[in-house]
Amino acid sequence: MSNDTLKIGIIGCGGIANQKHMPALAKLGHLGEMTAFCDVVEERAMKAAKEFGTADAKVYNDYKELLKDESIDVIHVLTPNLQHSFITVAALEAGKHVMCEKPMAINSKEALEMVEAAKRTGKKLTIGYQNRFRDDSQVLHKASLAGEFGDIYFAKAHAIRRRAVPTWGVFLDVEQQGGGPLIDIGTHALDLTLWCMDNYQPHSVTGSVFHKLADKHEGNAFGPWNPDTFGVEDSAFGFIKMQDGSTIILECSWALNTTDVREAMTSLCGTEGGAEMKGNPATGEGELVFNSTKYGKLVETKPATGGGIAYFDSSAEDPGVIEARQWLECIINDTEPLVKPEQALVVTQILEAIYTSARTGKTVEFNQDTVQVTL
Repeated sequence: MSNDTLKIGIIGCGGIANQKHMPALAKLGHLGEMTAFCDVVEERAMKAAKEFGTADAKVYNDYKELLKDESIDVIHVLTPNLQHSFITVAALEAGKHVMCEKPMAINSKEALEMVEAAKRTGKKLTIGYQNRFRDDSQVLHKASLAGEFGDIYFAKAHAIRRRAVPTWGVFLDVEQQGGGPLIDIGTHALDLTLWCMDNYQPHSVTGSVFHKLADKHEGNAFGPWNPDTFGVEDSAFGFIKMQDGSTIILECSWALNTTDVREAMTSLCGTEGGAEMKGNPATGEGELVFNSTKYGKLVETKPATGGGIAYFDSSAEDPGVIEARQWLECIINDTEPLVKPEQALVVTQILEAIYTSARTGKTVEFNQDTVQVTL
């Protein structure tokens, strides 16, 4: 690592880089500076370097050339999902610490290769699950670990949009993305749920995947899409049974005829109480509600307000900035990132199992060898 601030290389200068990572890193100049940018469209890399880079920032259209720069300490992999695994492994092998945007990979085999590469090289690896850094998520996690809800045996992972299909980039390309809303936003809801339950041992998964609304783009938040290019699912659902018997229902969709809209949220039900993240991400309204019984009565409390949305929260510091700060500080101080790659691997294994179950019509069962995770 460099003796002064960390030197950061950005691979992939598209939407998520411009919306989340580069603006967040730009606010943390005392911890790290962006000195290299790479994109297959070189103009995008040049634009990013001009807006967010140091005066002498370098621009590449081949990530392999960027990785040869020995001055770079950290790589942010912000490409389409298909490229996450092999770029991450190459960066780790080149001696760089890696922040890879979610999902970890398009399948569990590639995700496991990423975990193994991090262990083999001794470099740090984390995945971009910024919703853990929201205020409501932090409160819920602390309450869960403190035993406030008792034994959490049922949960719902919510990732439902009524009509908000992303119409830019490669979101509708199944080859580039590996799937649709399940792998895009369902991954956030599942990560949040597993983390709050502190349970990473799946037993079986049954899934349903639907392609029902590809030609019904009326009212879409991001404008109409071309039905002929809608190559991914519009909704997916999973019934996940853990080894201790606890059960999770995962619901996700970019387009679903419902008014119960919740994204990157979880509901937990335990023996001593429960909790729900509620609200509408389209309006920026959200709340965290705990429920229990006291003095013979049903009681609801609201320990946190705001933050119950998928990404932005005007009432608190941007979760992306908090995520970036924690990531850079864990490199500088040689501590563990909040999002461990072994945890993200289990998320990928479950998502893959939902797709597999939907395709085969069978329940996917796990065993100790399948879930290769040590936390």
